Amino acid sequence: MSLNPSTFLNQESHQKLKRNFECLKNSQQTTSSLQDSPLQNLQLASWEVLEKAQKSGRSKCPRCGSSRMFYCYSCYVPVETVPIKEIPVVKLPLKIDIIKHPNETDGKSTAVHAKLLAPEDVTIYTYPCIPDYEEKRHEIALIFPGPNSISVKDIILHLEKNVEKNINCGNDDDSSSEPFIKKAKIETKEDRNLSEYKSNSRSEDTVLKKVIFIDSTWNQTNKIITDERLQGLLEIELKTRKTCFWRHQKGKPDTYLSTIEAIYYFLVDYHQEVLKESYKGHYDNLLFFFSFMYTLIKNAKNSAGKE
Repeated sequence: MSLNPSTFLNQESHQKLKRNFECLKNSQQTTSSLQDSPLQNLQLASWEVLEKAQKSGRSKCPRCGSSRMFYCYSCYVPVETVPIKEIPVVKLPLKIDIIKHPNETDGKSTAVHAKLLAPEDVTIYTYPCIPDYEEKRHEIALIFPGPNSISVKDIILHLEKNVEKNINCGNDDDSSSEPFIKKAKIETKEDRNLSEYKSNSRSEDTVLKKVIFIDSTWNQTNKIITDERLQGLLEIELKTRKTCFWRHQKGKPDTYLSTIEAIYYFLVDYHQEVLKESYKGHYDNLLFFFSFMYTLIKNAKNSAGKE
């Protein structure tokens, strides 16, 4: 049977209309999936590159050649169908070390998201191969809800107290057993330089340079947190927030955040409470992959009739 041109055009128009409808439907699903969630107001880069990669399926890692979706969780690079120039880059106000438990499944961890999106500021270590933080202990903090942990808003106060303590200890070392005869104070150039030095030291030492996050389930955390190399670090506890992670830790409340969520929320709080600046989406793209995958899974569950 032959088709006349008008019939063929009608079929082609129908297919085009159907494709447009599916695109609109997917777009509406994406919007509805983000509504009523903490992710709905994020200022994110376009997901177009991820949507294309999803349609084309798994692709090779440009380094190890493994078949992956979106990115290689072993090499910390996007796959061939996700051009690196189309992935947003986030600049962070401090360095971040992520210590990953050796039993943590690479493919299920969100720690790689931070390395992909903030490659210059994030380093991932697999325990027990971690740095010795002894020399830089005064400028490093560990995100962990320990008995002596403080909130983000108390970071400056805590660091200022440490600076004053160090300065006072330094003054005590110069004390003499001989009686001191009080004389008129004449400020010299050396005195002014010392005063400026102390002032600069105080301002430098009241800003964190690095924050450590532990990437593991709660039950596996104890082995890392008790390591002697992490003892004596300032511990910071995050505000209580509800997770959007689709892999809940069995038997744990929904306030247990994934690693990338914990990093994101810490930075938002740090930006406002410590840097004292208004937050305008500076770190939202850290959730670029997370929010897209959340949407995919949410849509799949809705289509299957699950909550």
